[in-house]
Amino acid sequence: MSRTVADQMIELLHQAGVERIYGLVGDSLNPLADAIRRDGRIRWVHVHNEEAGALAAAAEAQLTGRLAVCAGSCGPGNTHLIQGLYDAHRTGAPVLAIASQIPSTEIGTNYFQETHPERLFTECSAFCEQISRPEQMPRLQRIAMQTAIAQRDVSVLVLPGDVSAEPAARDTGRSDLVTPSHTVVPDEEKVDELARLITEAQKVTLFVGAGIAGARDEVLQLAGTVQAPVGHSLGGKEWIQYDNPYDVGMSGLLGYGACYEATQDADLLILIGTDFPYDGFLPQRNTVQIDADAANLGRRTVLDLGVHGDTRSTLRALLPKLTPRTDRSFLDRMLRKHADALEKVVGAYTRKVEDLRPVHPEHVAAVLDDELADDAIATVDTGMCNVWAARYLTPTGRRRIIGSYRHGTMANALPHAIGAQCAYPDRQVVSLSGDGGLTMLLGELLTAVEHDLPLTVVAFNNGSLGMIRLEMMVAGYPSFQTDHGPADLAGIAREAGAHATLVEDPADVRRAIRAALDHPGPALVDVRTDPNALSIPPHITAAQVRGFALASSRTVLDGGVGKMIELARSNLRSIPRP
Repeated sequence: MSRTVADQMIELLHQAGVERIYGLVGDSLNPLADAIRRDGRIRWVHVHNEEAGALAAAAEAQLTGRLAVCAGSCGPGNTHLIQGLYDAHRTGAPVLAIASQIPSTEIGTNYFQETHPERLFTECSAFCEQISRPEQMPRLQRIAMQTAIAQRDVSVLVLPGDVSAEPAARDTGRSDLVTPSHTVVPDEEKVDELARLITEAQKVTLFVGAGIAGARDEVLQLAGTVQAPVGHSLGGKEWIQYDNPYDVGMSGLLGYGACYEATQDADLLILIGTDFPYDGFLPQRNTVQIDADAANLGRRTVLDLGVHGDTRSTLRALLPKLTPRTDRSFLDRMLRKHADALEKVVGAYTRKVEDLRPVHPEHVAAVLDDELADDAIATVDTGMCNVWAARYLTPTGRRRIIGSYRHGTMANALPHAIGAQCAYPDRQVVSLSGDGGLTMLLGELLTAVEHDLPLTVVAFNNGSLGMIRLEMMVAGYPSFQTDHGPADLAGIAREAGAHATLVEDPADVRRAIRAALDHPGPALVDVRTDPNALSIPPHITAAQVRGFALASSRTVLDGGVGKMIELARSNLRSIPRP
């Protein structure tokens, strides 16, 4: 049998270090699927919806930094991919999507399942082109892979099924794929100006995002030098929150603690490695920004100064230009406010756990945090699960906490967990799933079972779309079509072949989670949580308060507990006595 374009494609993926492809086989993909079968070096990870395949690839790429691959057959197979590809695109994950196409001779004839993927995926990719002739290979695939790696983005190769089955026209050869350096050295003049602004400001606050990964020590050194409180976005939490003596929590819709006040009260706010989208939480004054991507500078707020540079290079250039400060008055005031904010609900968790009925989701998240391994990977559904993860899961420096933070799609957690577990088979992987998100892609429980992935799903099953309900209520609308009652997720998972436990008594939460984590295969803990346990941001407008009052008088719980309280108390103990 002569070597086909599909064979060539698989060889190129193998050269790039790709170990698996997530997707569903189908008619236009058959030549590629057969090439994978005959080659034997790349694993096909069968999922039950191409959306899940793209989300799994997005998680693998985000966690490993390496190229991950998904595939969809023509028409609907392609359109299912788009949600996960948007997630990868906005997260900055290098993903190659193989979008197979109808026979090339039928394109433009309104053929069965005809779409135009080269148009469809343009908005969620850095590269999207069609292979129309075998002579375009291997060059076009190498361009696609290099673009995905270089720009940390999605590349899409559209491949008609008949073209993939044709004999390869050119030798495959070998070519080096280059992973770019992420070092961006700032202009010295900009660093000098930044040092001047810091020196002149009495109260400095740092607000950091995921762009500080790899520069934690430098950020903490800067905070110590200028006695600055440090707040963070959700994306920055896993890199900065743990063992941080300057921590004042998180800002934004999911925020907690004193972060909002620290950013508003500062004479100078320094945004570092964050493209924080909620401009209403930023002061729109007295702000400087440091970012390795110049396109992010000034996108969310008016800047006194923008510095184009990666965090480590910029702070290493900046620190020698600063004189250490001894005045901690602003920092200590914010630390006290942060500790007070966290202490607001301590009483709810110092009562006997048996009194917390129905099960509070905060309790579930806090127990899970205790039971997780130090290097666990937690994936988090969009919605209220984001709140519980933000407030109760504790980073360790090795623990990863990922979600669809930028695209915000429902149903991301379980597919993300599948990709994480495939990439790291020996690490503990846990999906924090809301019942709304989990049931949207419920078939992926079968994916976990069929591939015997030892991941654990902790389902916060309140029978409600909690975040949507809250959005309605703060806008003054009575909740509508958000409450449908809890599904028997444990029963479904058990019938699918997973270890499954239903938990309705809060005293059983820890035992059920521990048993699921210890189970050698896929497991699900179906916890019936309180649908009235909602959350509000640390700062809300008067209009939102009025809207909420008009809509309902349901209980809204705010604040945080557990390890964050202990850290806040520890930070307070470090404040010198007057």
